[in-house]
Amino acid sequence: MIYTSLLLLASYVSASPMSLRARTSNFNPLRRARPATLPTSKRVSDQLRSNCEAATVESTWSGAATASGLTGDVKTVFNVNDIAKILPHRYPFLLVDKVIEYEAGKRAVGVKSVTMNEPQFTGHFPENPIMPGVMQVEALAQLAGIVCLQMEGASPGAVFFFAGVDGVKWKKPVIPGDSLVMEVEIKSWKPKFGIAKASGKAYVDGKIALEVKEMTFALAK
Repeated sequence: MIYTSLLLLASYVSASPMSLRARTSNFNPLRRARPATLPTSKRVSDQLRSNCEAATVESTWSGAATASGLTGDVKTVFNVNDIAKILPHRYPFLLVDKVIEYEAGKRAVGVKSVTMNEPQFTGHFPENPIMPGVMQVEALAQLAGIVCLQMEGASPGAVFFFAGVDGVKWKKPVIPGDSLVMEVEIKSWKPKFGIAKASGKAYVDGKIALEVKEMTFALAK
């Protein structure tokens, strides 16, 4: 009986060599099984964990006092209460938190702290919050207004309008958690007509985020 079974097996192998090779050609004991695709939330979680671990390894702990001390030499010229006495804007459209440098009638440096609790981020964009570019330009315009409304022929609290903007370039996204450090320079001021022209730039972490070649404002009469 055993002899008969062996004969049948030998006959099958010799009669069907291609069939046997076809059956065994796809078998590779050293080949790794393809891992199942992780759910999106799991991949994101793993990536965040990996980033945190890398940051822990690569960075040196400095502490809050050291981080806070980086701006210790920065002096506030106008705080938010002072600004509210100069600009007519109010929440949620007052976009300058403080002025840290000021040269009357000429130029100023101001700061806008971008936070997630601002209403525009509920829609711009829900999964990827970015400060709208037009609001960045508006923040520069308000900083210019702080200078202009303290010049001869104008008065604090007056309303002024955007009359034009040219040469706008956005260099990088501005997101919640960023400090938008802005600088404006008044190029011309015609008190008789209430017309001012200014240029401006804004930076995040020392890198330029926005550049405006020329802004034109008209003081409401």
